[in-house]
Amino acid sequence: MLGILVQLLISWVLIHFIEKKNLSVLGFRPTAKRLSDFVLFFLLTAACCFSGFLLRMHFGREVWGVNPLLNVQLLLEGAWWNIKSVLFEELIFRGVVLYILIRRVGVAWALLISAVVFGIYHWFSFEIFGQVKMMIYVFFLTGIMGLLLAFGYSKTLSLYIPCAIHLGWNITRGFVFSEGSIGKGVFILLEQPIVNVSWFTYCMIEYFPLASALLAGFLILRKRKQVELKNKV
Repeated sequence: MLGILVQLLISWVLIHFIEKKNLSVLGFRPTAKRLSDFVLFFLLTAACCFSGFLLRMHFGREVWGVNPLLNVQLLLEGAWWNIKSVLFEELIFRGVVLYILIRRVGVAWALLISAVVFGIYHWFSFEIFGQVKMMIYVFFLTGIMGLLLAFGYSKTLSLYIPCAIHLGWNITRGFVFSEGSIGKGVFILLEQPIVNVSWFTYCMIEYFPLASALLAGFLILRKRKQVELKNKV
């Protein structure tokens, strides 16, 4: 929590001295529209991520069960850890720096820079620096996700949508299905038999969840009316 407070302080300093504005540029003030957007994009992204585990259970014959250690405390701790980690990353990559970039170099370049830096960041957060093939793979996937998240901010000038997308994916994959860095969450893998599947089926299991989340997110945001910088409150 202290790290987030420090981020907010640094963000305020940057936006105050560079753009003569305040932290309202983050779009934190709750409105009916922002809250409904959060729910929509959170559920949509979580559903897309969940579909991948359904495919794994159907085609890969994986068996998942409820974590026997699951309790209210574990649920609260897992949710809070994901909220903090998402907010930490969003404040860095889609916070005031992105706002400043949009104003200084334009939306297109700002989105590209944000996506590239987000992709590079995951080389270190995933501890794969030096593994060239994995670096290319992770850069491509996280970079595209970063592009969607930045697009969500640029369209609305609010962190609600990028936070919803980011949290929907992370909490479903990392905590609900225990494939994150914090250990066992809601469901745990009980059986993972070796199953031969076609190349098409493998690609569908591996890429459909993320591809569907990206496509749906981009299509919805594309139709949204652009919020003008001068009207930001």
